[in-house]
Amino acid sequence: MKTVRNLLALLFFMSAMAATAQYNPAKVCRVEEGRMIFTLDKNWTKTQMQEIIRQFNLDTMVVKKVFSGFSEIKSGNQTWTITKIDARHVELSRPFGTGVKSSRNGNIIIVDDRFINASGINERVASPYGVNRFTVFSVFSYRKGSATFYLPKHTKAERVYLSGTFNNWATTQTPMQKTDSGWVVSVKLQPGKYLYKYILDGQWTEDPFNRQMEDDQNGGNNSVVYCYNYRFFVPGYPDAKRVIVAGSFNGWNEKELAMFRVSGGWAINLFLREGTHAYKYIVDGNWVIDKTNKVLRPDGSGHANSFLSIGDTFHFRLAGNKLASKCAVAGDFNAWNSDELYMQRTASGWDMPYVLPAGNYEYKFILDGEWMKDPVNPFVAFSGGQENSLKAVKPNHLFKLEGSADAKKVVVTGSFTGWSTDNYRMVRKGNEWSLPIYLKPGKYLYKFVIDGNWTEDPANDKWEVNDVGTKNSVLWIGPENK
Repeated sequence: MKTVRNLLALLFFMSAMAATAQYNPAKVCRVEEGRMIFTLDKNWTKTQMQEIIRQFNLDTMVVKKVFSGFSEIKSGNQTWTITKIDARHVELSRPFGTGVKSSRNGNIIIVDDRFINASGINERVASPYGVNRFTVFSVFSYRKGSATFYLPKHTKAERVYLSGTFNNWATTQTPMQKTDSGWVVSVKLQPGKYLYKYILDGQWTEDPFNRQMEDDQNGGNNSVVYCYNYRFFVPGYPDAKRVIVAGSFNGWNEKELAMFRVSGGWAINLFLREGTHAYKYIVDGNWVIDKTNKVLRPDGSGHANSFLSIGDTFHFRLAGNKLASKCAVAGDFNAWNSDELYMQRTASGWDMPYVLPAGNYEYKFILDGEWMKDPVNPFVAFSGGQENSLKAVKPNHLFKLEGSADAKKVVVTGSFTGWSTDNYRMVRKGNEWSLPIYLKPGKYLYKFVIDGNWTEDPANDKWEVNDVGTKNSVLWIGPENK
């Protein structure tokens, strides 16, 4: 109760200060995804800073240190994180056990949301595949982009909300409607994986009819649901007792995805992530290809697999080399299998249409048994003792560094590469070094390595002090729209 009173007092003070202070308190403090965040201005007067400390009951010693270059400050049993926004502003934040969200009509709901930080913001496409495991099928349906959640019973509850990765765990954004038998709401969702919970009169509750769940790392679980985008269908086999689909997307698991007998054959609906997938059917223990699918490729052991693709097609192309008898492409996207993706001969050389999800991929061509980099792709990565061509599919960030025209090698490295000093190498054009890249939504730390010398990004004013007392540049990639 003390925490709740403090929260209500905080909201009251923020409202009062908005009318009297020389600064906007709504921009000073906010509660976001389980953290209390204060934005402090170096140019505030001593009186203004003291007012902030008094109104928000902040630790004076912590506030005095925020502009001293620290990345973290410990005060009692609390750890404050400091992030520099620009030359004047820093963000001071700490985990907050109770979240406050305001709805549009002014209602406030106070709930324990400590588990939220454990939930990724890129869950929708994080899994290569997925199937639902509901004990009662009627509690969830997905049709034409609309997902309907139904929670039976609980008719005595006053308010029920649906919260999950699809609405950034908002507590009042998605209210459910009461019916004579429970609560229901429909949400527009793209195909993919989502985590969710119900909030019954302020109490977070897992879906009791969903067997699919993940640890929320706070003593409970998040329910998991998949919005489907693909249907496997096998015609015939009326006398079969069991038909299973297995493929590269589920590690060729021979027991997991049992298909259902339907009119004219067997079928199963599931979510498949964007990309290219190899698969086969297992009919009463016998592995068979999909006879309705003409796309077959060798599996490297004398047999063939059926292939399907979801998403946009990318073309691997190699010009010339018309006298070669065969050409293949291999990369980390197919476990470097050199006997799978044989390219097609064209008038200008060789071509392989292939679907890859957004990401960064290393690859090489295999021309009559000889491995070679892509001669027209200037971007390379060095891994496993080899220099490979590097391709960013659907890149969402461009690293740039101006100057250093005399440098021999410039590498961008960071938390996304394990701080490797070779991966990824930038390419110089004129007076600028660059590298297009795909990064999942989230926060990244990075630096440039110029001929062995580490430096932060001079064009980025967001940074953090690292363990050795120097600066790491900070990059935030927002949630994907798709």
